[in-house]
Amino acid sequence: VNIAVLDYVAENIHAGMSTEDIDRLVAEKTKELGGIAAPLNYEGFPKSVCTSINDAVCHGIPNEEEILQDGDIINVDVSTIYKGYFSDSSRMFCIGDVDDVSKKLVEDTLKAVQLGLSEVRPFNRLGNVGAVINEFAQSQGYKVVRDIGGHGVGLEFHEDPFVSYVTRRDTGMLLVPGMVFTIEPMINLGTDEIFIDSDNDWTVYTEDGAPSAQWEVTVAVTEDGYEILAY
Repeated sequence: VNIAVLDYVAENIHAGMSTEDIDRLVAEKTKELGGIAAPLNYEGFPKSVCTSINDAVCHGIPNEEEILQDGDIINVDVSTIYKGYFSDSSRMFCIGDVDDVSKKLVEDTLKAVQLGLSEVRPFNRLGNVGAVINEFAQSQGYKVVRDIGGHGVGLEFHEDPFVSYVTRRDTGMLLVPGMVFTIEPMINLGTDEIFIDSDNDWTVYTEDGAPSAQWEVTVAVTEDGYEILAY
């Protein structure tokens, strides 16, 4: 369901639409497929999806006044409850003609997630997932957000463990078959410093106004590697 909802967004997202329009797409498709939009009313969050544009790192709240413009980059973060289980994944979308620097940030952030996945296997350390992501991000001149990370997911929206992307190699808990968690680094073109919008107490922005990108997958540790459950 989570993947189908993001596919539906991908088919319909375009310049000139509002982020409220995206929220409607997510709410309608989730209901049609028999799911429940997990963000709605979660700790007071007022919408069914998070939409974070350009310098918004995460937790952007859809609204009618926020219109997608040519050149924007946007993260659409979909979370679904289905038959008592939670899933969580997000994608970046480039709207129209995006500048080369922002486009590379989006592409490199996806590469970072793929590198993180390469470290998911039984009895490896969770810290290696974050370490390989941070090493790659730094090699490209980026900064990784320190204060927000991934999480376990399954019977609750957010479970243990907290998944940091600024960890050292060979640290953290052992990965064992059956564990399910998200890999979702937030990678900034400028500083890693962030702040929360004082008007809504949700949306996180980069301190310097530089763009930020994030892709999120839900991954399960298997007996011999991993399986992506939502992307």
